[in-house]
Amino acid sequence: MAEIQRFTPITRKLGEVADYLGISIDKANYEIEVIGLSSNSKSIDEGEIFTALPGAKAHGSAFIQTAVERGARAVITDLSGADSLPLQQLKIPVLVVPNPRSQIGFLSDWFFNSPSRGMYVAGITGTNGKTTTTYLLNQIWKYAEFSNGLIGTVGIIMGEDFYPTTHTTPESDVLHRILSVMQERHTRAVAMEASSHALVQHRVDGVHFSVAGFTNLTQDHLDFHGDMESYYQAKRTLFTSEMSDFALINIDQEYGMRLASEISIPLGTLSIKNKKATWYFESLQGDSKGNEVVIRGEGGVLIEGRINLLGSYNLENCLLAVAIAAHSGVDPLVIGQSLSTLTGAPGRLEKIVSGQDFTALVDFAHTPDAVTKVLRTARETTDSRLIGVLGCGGDRDKSKRSLMGKALYEGCDVAIFTSDNPRSEDPMSILQDMTAGLSLGDNQRVIVDRAEAIEHAAKIAQSGDTVIVLGKGHETGQEINGIKTPYSDQLELKRAIANLR
Repeated sequence: MAEIQRFTPITRKLGEVADYLGISIDKANYEIEVIGLSSNSKSIDEGEIFTALPGAKAHGSAFIQTAVERGARAVITDLSGADSLPLQQLKIPVLVVPNPRSQIGFLSDWFFNSPSRGMYVAGITGTNGKTTTTYLLNQIWKYAEFSNGLIGTVGIIMGEDFYPTTHTTPESDVLHRILSVMQERHTRAVAMEASSHALVQHRVDGVHFSVAGFTNLTQDHLDFHGDMESYYQAKRTLFTSEMSDFALINIDQEYGMRLASEISIPLGTLSIKNKKATWYFESLQGDSKGNEVVIRGEGGVLIEGRINLLGSYNLENCLLAVAIAAHSGVDPLVIGQSLSTLTGAPGRLEKIVSGQDFTALVDFAHTPDAVTKVLRTARETTDSRLIGVLGCGGDRDKSKRSLMGKALYEGCDVAIFTSDNPRSEDPMSILQDMTAGLSLGDNQRVIVDRAEAIEHAAKIAQSGDTVIVLGKGHETGQEINGIKTPYSDQLELKRAIANLR
């Protein structure tokens, strides 16, 4: 992410880097000045060190020549990467370490003078709710006039500046550079999503979290983790004294209860109704647009206000954001005043209004649990039929496809099964997985083309119906056979509505 740079570069000598890694280099290379690290050969800046790491599809050493051409002054790689290199032809130093991925995070933290320790950093993990929680927290901090930043699925926010991202949690070299820039800009607090992939792949190593928040754990990413226990253990690593000072854990689910009972760092618990929790809703008065709430918190703190977000899961997300805001030092009275101003994250139950006489929504739900909960919420505010459109991504956890298909089938009056980033897989094969065991009738359709599926949903919608398109949310591309083309559920839904006129 070359566009995010410090105003004042930090420089180190290559010898200092080698000393930190505990390896020796030629004395002639000791004084070489470097200004950072990058694992992306295409965006590396002149003067940086290229970190050639082993990847899922290729080893980073395959891209060293590109990095050199862009101005890399040195390379850090493993034995495998070094063995594949014509070292005598490179003309830049190569630092070889046994397992660079496990060291780059700590090295990046050291290189940028441990920026996370100069700010309040909140790390949020869990299957669902990470994005919304960080987005709500960002808004509360803005309302309280805390200079703050956000790092997550929807992008990177620094004050009024926005930068798009490709990963929920950036690679460690990028992450620490971003934190360094935020610190240089006098950022007081940072809300950050910590994905299970990032935790396992050492992307957040070296980050010091003032608080770690846990939303929930439901089936997802089993293609990567293998089973739910491994998935849970990946999340659990965030809640250790090596990474976090304090924990705030939603205990309205068994994995949250388990986590709260197993960790040794100080913690607070959260619940919608359990008054034994540290943070809970003392009162909830709901209507079709939201809830009047009274929140009881640590030390008897009382926060009152209105939350204009639908769904019990959004109450959980908001409660976690409120608890973190209070822990970070925001006045409880200010938190209460901010609640009515909060809006959901892009692509999360996002309304599309184009003059139609039915409700149109776009949501990111892409797990069985999320699909079930979002459809239940949409049902509660629908006067007539609920028409749902959903697909499952290719080259990802196949075991959740039938569960997601069943959730759509059972949660909608009209269920339309379609594509969602089929990647290298045959879209029809994915759809067969989704509909396996279901008895499809007149109220269920399989339409491979996603835009066509959305157009059909809009065409059959009548006054009072709700059309909800699930799975992609804020995403702006569709990947088919390795090619990612521009695509937006929001734009397709608007186009479909416009075609009705």
